[in-house]
Amino acid sequence: MPKLLESDDPRRPPIQPTMRGIQISSYVSGPRDLKVIDLPSPTPNKSQYTIRVHTTATNFFDLLQIRGKYQHQPPLPWTAGAEFAGEVIAVPESPSGQKKLKYNVGDRVFGAAQGGYAEIVVAIEAQLKPVPEGWSYNEAAGLFVTMPTSYAGLVTRAKVQKGEWVLVHAAAGGVGLAAVMIAKALGATVVATAGTEEKLQVAKDFGADHVINYRDADWPLKVKAMTPGQKGVNVVYDPVGLIDKSTKCTAWNGRLIVIGFVGGEIEKVAMNKLLLKNIAVMGLHWGAYALNEPETTESVWEELLAMMSRKEIRGTEFTGRTFVGLESVPEALEALGARETWGKVVVKVPQQSSSKL
Repeated sequence: MPKLLESDDPRRPPIQPTMRGIQISSYVSGPRDLKVIDLPSPTPNKSQYTIRVHTTATNFFDLLQIRGKYQHQPPLPWTAGAEFAGEVIAVPESPSGQKKLKYNVGDRVFGAAQGGYAEIVVAIEAQLKPVPEGWSYNEAAGLFVTMPTSYAGLVTRAKVQKGEWVLVHAAAGGVGLAAVMIAKALGATVVATAGTEEKLQVAKDFGADHVINYRDADWPLKVKAMTPGQKGVNVVYDPVGLIDKSTKCTAWNGRLIVIGFVGGEIEKVAMNKLLLKNIAVMGLHWGAYALNEPETTESVWEELLAMMSRKEIRGTEFTGRTFVGLESVPEALEALGARETWGKVVVKVPQQSSSKL
């Protein structure tokens, strides 16, 4: 067992000086180049909590960041990973200007901060939320990015109303499944697209009313034919890059939400298609709300946590394979990048005896 760092502050109990983690000292060509090594435990600033990571979650942006191709690249060296769930093991001296701490030592939290692929991570209060009652670390680890992205896209931007029809692309992915559940909770009828029969079934299991394989060249016509009066869907939620084709099955006054481009190409859309149907296309950059509209992040999370307590939404962790130990992060990222999974791919981080201190 490593010797513990001494501390006289009861809010900052002794923390082991070293941990295991995945450090990027130079950019790699792919996940298989990642290595788990011994690292100094992170030193929190006066506003940061220290969290013992129980489960970490994978994201597509992790695949870009380790290659040096993401829009946010920390200065080398840095610890990879972002999303996590775990236990608070030390609290800050001053939580971002607030007088009262939201979390205490021993509280179960989930969040996102640079360094999630490690045994210990530090994060400010705004980067943390409480694990919902009755939820496991595995279920909570993949919530922080996907759930608010989908809620803000559907509610803050598209303003989905009860009775409307919502088309969710890549519906078996992390943000896709979140969008399916949120749209259903809002009273919408959900049409889900995916590329395999297995993923279409997953979307149905999470509440989709209708499913369509987007590898079928006629999917826009089939989606339109499903809708009342064959008028088309009211809202399109698109993390793939299918906006142009989606205009073919969008109703008058339709709202199209651009979430991302996991399909690989950034689209070009002829503006006359938007004019003819009075279509509005909106982007959603959830990560930028913390800087530009911090008050919105709070309201979004208040409603999401209420939805969780009402059991309207649940965890989306992938259960097709089990990934245990930081050494399995490369395999998990590889499976994610190869589209071999659904939902959120999470990695359980086994706890050593020292973690109980």
